Amino acid sequence: MESRRSFVKKTVLGSAALMSPFTDMDAFNSGLKSALPKISLAQWSLNRAFFKGELNAIDFPDIAKNSYGINAVEYVNAFYKEYGEDEKFWNQLKRRANDAGVNNLLIMVDDEGELGNPDDKERTQAIENHYKWIEAAKLLGCHSIRVNAFGQGNKSTLKKTLADGLGRLCDYGAKENINVLIENHGLHTSDAKFITSIIKEVNHPNLGTLPDFGNWCLNAKWGSTQNDKCTEMYDPYEGVTEFLPFAKGVSAKSYNFDSHGNETFLDYGRLLKIVKDSGFNGFIGIEYEGENLSEPEGIQATRALIEKVWLNSE
Repeated sequence: MESRRSFVKKTVLGSAALMSPFTDMDAFNSGLKSALPKISLAQWSLNRAFFKGELNAIDFPDIAKNSYGINAVEYVNAFYKEYGEDEKFWNQLKRRANDAGVNNLLIMVDDEGELGNPDDKERTQAIENHYKWIEAAKLLGCHSIRVNAFGQGNKSTLKKTLADGLGRLCDYGAKENINVLIENHGLHTSDAKFITSIIKEVNHPNLGTLPDFGNWCLNAKWGSTQNDKCTEMYDPYEGVTEFLPFAKGVSAKSYNFDSHGNETFLDYGRLLKIVKDSGFNGFIGIEYEGENLSEPEGIQATRALIEKVWLNSE
């Protein structure tokens, strides 16, 4: 018997060949849209333009909607550091998103201290440094902040300190109905088995993951695998598989594309099939980080690849 997924895909794609001037285009477009995944835009995809001042961070929701037709966004705290505790600013940004019809999903938080620092005072300070971003996420209507599970020491020490730091941060997040998501971002954070063991130990409903397709380098902070330079890498397909049961988002990292529009380092067909087969129904965030295409071109190429692969995967 033909599966519903296969039937929907064939119906949506095949109907194009049967169209006449009397075909209901709205119904066709609705069917196509329902067969596609939910797409969001990670602000990091435009990091060069934001850092250079070519784009204004408060315009990000409008940019996502008007330039790329994307109605969900993931913010990066690096572009809002001066506004961390500015409630007026976050309310203004929320209005901008609402006016544009854009859904605010999460804030990616970097450089606020190590949540697994072995020094109790420094770990507590790092936890408290994240509070303002939880508050900002709440004001924006986000569901989560993304954190880095960095720390120091061997894995036994790290497991203990990260369980403490993440657990305490999740307790604070729960008060505001905000989740804390761990992204694979290099070193031990890209060891999916290790990170999921901590998540299971903490056992907090507000602790989850944001699996990134590309950040699986085990011997470099931030974990980039761009240009195949990483010398010790966790298997991306195993890592995504292991993170997905805890995922509240997926980061579709991309670096470079061949003449057929395929990512040259990451097997998007395999990665997206893992996501699809897992039953994940959240947003897949475009996070272009390449150097050969411009940022707008990279965003468009990533979206086209996601949608092509999704429609053609079984």
